[in-house]
Amino acid sequence: MLMLSGLLALAVLASLLWGAGEVGPGRALAVLAGHGDGEARFVVETLRLPRTLIGIAVGLSLGVAGALLQAVSRNPLAEPGLLGVSAGAAFAVAVALWLGASAATLRVAVAQIGALVGCFAVMSVVRLRGLGDDPVRLVLAGAAFSALLASLTSLLLLFDQRTADEIRFWVVGSLAGRRLDDLAAVLPSLGLALVVTALIARPLAALALGERVASGLGHRPGRVRALVVIAVALLVGAATAIAGPIAFVGLVVPFAARALAGPDIRRTLWLCLPLGPLMVLTADVVSRLVVAPSELPLGVLTALVGAPVLVAVVRARRLPTL
Repeated sequence: MLMLSGLLALAVLASLLWGAGEVGPGRALAVLAGHGDGEARFVVETLRLPRTLIGIAVGLSLGVAGALLQAVSRNPLAEPGLLGVSAGAAFAVAVALWLGASAATLRVAVAQIGALVGCFAVMSVVRLRGLGDDPVRLVLAGAAFSALLASLTSLLLLFDQRTADEIRFWVVGSLAGRRLDDLAAVLPSLGLALVVTALIARPLAALALGERVASGLGHRPGRVRALVVIAVALLVGAATAIAGPIAFVGLVVPFAARALAGPDIRRTLWLCLPLGPLMVLTADVVSRLVVAPSELPLGVLTALVGAPVLVAVVRARRLPTL
């Protein structure tokens, strides 16, 4: 945990020092030391600092949401971006904008409602006989659901130029241009989701032993699942609202956490707290530098990291069980 915290601190520092513009590490470091010219101060304090804080919130949200979704479905491939939860949030935002809403005022709540609908769809699929027990078939069903929602979102953008202008850059997943106001808007729901997560961690660990065992220990599996759906919707909806749909973070982070700490969901959740921000910030810094002075969308970098992990898990002779 200490080593991960140290790596996260280095990622935060790198996010503040490096960018695609002309302000290099030396000028940015001078700003952090209390000096620096006006341009460097603007870049570090107005652009990079909010971007870094939002990256921490997004990574933490998606990492914890992925761990919760995998634990409650007992499926190591369950991931908000793959199973349609993020796509549901994006589609809900597109519908709201198409109906005339303002992105600045309605995006968070609408994205969380869309994520909630996506969560219910995922849980409905998980409970279908024979489908939820097969990780690959579940991912295929989720991919089909995500593709359907993405197609409907694209259709809305084609019919409404204003909607397309509003979310053209948001829909590809990026931290560029986000403000501290965007982060402040989602902090209450993030705090509530983390409190719910802390409360259900122990019942969720008992549920991993089977419903009868969990019931025998005094827990209520149905209520635990409902609280997990609410927590995942709050986390994924908030992350999608401020950064757009970003796939594979919710897959890679719990996968790495379980590799370090074992299958216990309580230890997995603890490790997701530094691992999620570490992955998102590292990918974001690389996205700024790889095609400088332009930038790649963050979602492209997370896909480059996450897709090989997904293939490796699927190609494993025996999928890990939760």
